[in-house]
Amino acid sequence: MASTYSSDLKIELMATGENAGTWGTKTNTNLNLIQQAIAGYQEVSIAGGAQTTALVMTDGTISNARNAVIKFTGTITGNQIVTIPNSIEKVYTLINGTSGSYTVQFKTVSGTGFTFSATEKNAVLVYSDGTNVVEISNQLAGLVVGTDVQAYDAGLAAIAGLAVSDGNIIVGNGSTFVAESGATARTSLGLSIGSDVQAYDAQLADVAGLAVTDGGFIVGDGSNFVLETGATARTSMGLGTGSDVQFDSFGVGTAASGTTGEIRATNDVTAFYSSDVALKENITNIPDPIESLKKLNGVLFDWKKEYIDQRGGEDGYFVRKKDVGVIAQEVEKVLPEAVAERPDGIKAVKYDRLTCLLIEAVKKLSAQVEALTKKEV
Repeated sequence: MASTYSSDLKIELMATGENAGTWGTKTNTNLNLIQQAIAGYQEVSIAGGAQTTALVMTDGTISNARNAVIKFTGTITGNQIVTIPNSIEKVYTLINGTSGSYTVQFKTVSGTGFTFSATEKNAVLVYSDGTNVVEISNQLAGLVVGTDVQAYDAGLAAIAGLAVSDGNIIVGNGSTFVAESGATARTSLGLSIGSDVQAYDAQLADVAGLAVTDGGFIVGDGSNFVLETGATARTSMGLGTGSDVQFDSFGVGTAASGTTGEIRATNDVTAFYSSDVALKENITNIPDPIESLKKLNGVLFDWKKEYIDQRGGEDGYFVRKKDVGVIAQEVEKVLPEAVAERPDGIKAVKYDRLTCLLIEAVKKLSAQVEALTKKEV
């Protein structure tokens, strides 16, 4: 009885008593064919325009359709069809290594098959059931080990072996990864309770329990933190009506100017100066008040731009470019007690003190008028 060939891999099936003297050779050939079917790899060029490329499976002979892995190569300029013979039942790994944006279909001669799209340049696992080619998996698209899929890593293997205990964290100990919890984990994280993280504190618990009241302040009362508002809060902060308070600038009925030491008010400022004789000594009248007054000038003037800008610009109320007054240096020469120099070197006049000079000048003038009147009489 003559040899036959298997329908799928075309391996020679020797009949009993056949192939005397060549049986070993034929067996080796069969083993090579099996090896090709299990582990064979072949690159098949399908370069060119639209065409059909037929792969073959020849009886007892190494053939391209028998390979386990087939890679399609070449630059394609049209859609491609690659066929395998009908009736073959086999699993294939196909790799689309072509360049060019065209489809590549892998099918049986008479049946249907799997098609790589114009952009799919990847690997796919398919099988032929003898009639059609069917996709097993096309999930390998664009997966690169080390980029898209994780390569084996001993550290990750160590993590995979750790117990998933509630509260555990994964920590490196210098050689591998271990699971830690509680104080051990906090130490590894450098979080020591009481120095790096806040331990429970009753006073903080008090604060957490306070209402979030608009305008409320958190104030210690000697034993706990409490919420205070209004006059109570101002007193606790040293801003009560009996407190000594210092401000940089102050606004009453208006915003503070921001100029150190300046007070602005939109209404009258009523104040009384200490002037009791009981507080004074070395009292004398101002000498030569008329001569002193003659050395002063009442002037109209414009403030310089730099000065106006420093005070926030013209507002037509507190700051005006056109103004009236005296010259501090002139006053300083005749009544230095009415002039003071600020920390920035600018001289300022206590205008109310000029009243004293006017009083004495009026008295002198009045005396002169009375003397002249008596002469005329």
